[in-house]
Amino acid sequence: MTTHSPQEDPTLVERLAELIEAGDIAGLESAVEDLHASDVADVVESLRNDETRVALVRALPPGLASEALAEMEEGDEAAELLVALAPAESAELIQELADDDAADLIAELEPEAQDRILAELPVEEAGELRGLLQYDEESAGGLMTTALVSVQAHITAGQAIEQVRAQGREVEEFYVVFVVDAHKRLQGTVRLDDLILADPADPVERLVRPAVASVMPDEDQEEVGRRIARYNLASIPVVDGDGVLLGRITFDDVIDVIEAEQTEDLLLFSGGSDEEELTGTWSEAVRNRLPWLLLHSLTLSVAVSVIVVFQDLVDQIWQLAVIMPLIAGLGGNAGTQALAVTVRRIATSGGPLEKKRHVVTKELMVAIVNGAVVAVVIGLGAGLLLGEPVLGWIVLFAMWGNIIVAGFAGAFIPTLLERLGADPAVASSVFLTTLTDLVGFFLLLSLASAIMI
Repeated sequence: MTTHSPQEDPTLVERLAELIEAGDIAGLESAVEDLHASDVADVVESLRNDETRVALVRALPPGLASEALAEMEEGDEAAELLVALAPAESAELIQELADDDAADLIAELEPEAQDRILAELPVEEAGELRGLLQYDEESAGGLMTTALVSVQAHITAGQAIEQVRAQGREVEEFYVVFVVDAHKRLQGTVRLDDLILADPADPVERLVRPAVASVMPDEDQEEVGRRIARYNLASIPVVDGDGVLLGRITFDDVIDVIEAEQTEDLLLFSGGSDEEELTGTWSEAVRNRLPWLLLHSLTLSVAVSVIVVFQDLVDQIWQLAVIMPLIAGLGGNAGTQALAVTVRRIATSGGPLEKKRHVVTKELMVAIVNGAVVAVVIGLGAGLLLGEPVLGWIVLFAMWGNIIVAGFAGAFIPTLLERLGADPAVASSVFLTTLTDLVGFFLLLSLASAIMI
């Protein structure tokens, strides 16, 4: 039979729930046999009843059930399902997964639950998982798998091929053969076609190519993704301080990382919290967003204080009250443009050799030119519309100055944060718009006070 995904067949979830309630295991297995693990994960997440979810996971073949749990959105749902199963059942699912995926799932559990499941695993496998769990989940160590194919440099090509065949049976997918010395220090990589085409008596050390890039286990996952993308790697080795090969990170894991990091940056950029789950409840969203809104209220009060200082001036020249939102709004928009481009530029940076100062210089020049054009248009328009040529000139210079400051700040703030080791995305529009409001109000009101009073 042909089984459609939940997106193609909206009634699939209801049919599966009915089969579960009826206890029709054979029908359930037939209904999901052609589904991809990602689609099964969607089905599990769509079921409303926790008991029905657990029943579905129990009814699925272990391999499919474990992959579906690994494909579920980050959060507590997969962990809750594992806890709801008996430790032996959870351990069976964990054994079906690659060690990096297994470690990610177990890491979501409380320590007591972790110990119960690990106790059901073979000693060696449990030890490997405990070793991976010691790393931060957002580090290279938290992403890596210890399952890889490696050969020693001193053996022949013929011997290396035999080792690759033996190790390859235990590794799901491998794209690179790593070459190590007697102390397991990484020497480089060797291509499979070079091994196959080489004379069986040729030493592997003649075929070794230096590793294009490697990462330390404590490096941030975003840096891992950046290096894999920069050098177009299928996998990247993870080494310790002595150069000993610890594991590898494959590109499919990095795809998930890039998606997660982009989501985090978007939330931070919009003045939200990187801890908010996109699939979370409304109360969780309130808890994560409200502090940022309150902070924004406090920072805006600084900009409003400028208006209070010039209150008498605004009372005398009512047109200023009409113009202030325009200057602040356009300045905020220009700053947000520069901020968005700069944050994205940093996120896709070519590496340490790229000159970051050129980003600030570029955005400053863009702000000067764009600001001049916009300021002339708005200044002339304000002068004609309000019948005050002098006021038009004041608007022109205030607008131009605010856009220049906005463009510079939009590029400089995230660049500075990146150099300080902070996440550039936290230089969000919450702070930038406050700055442009403050500068815009001050320039407009101080110029009007100096020229028109």
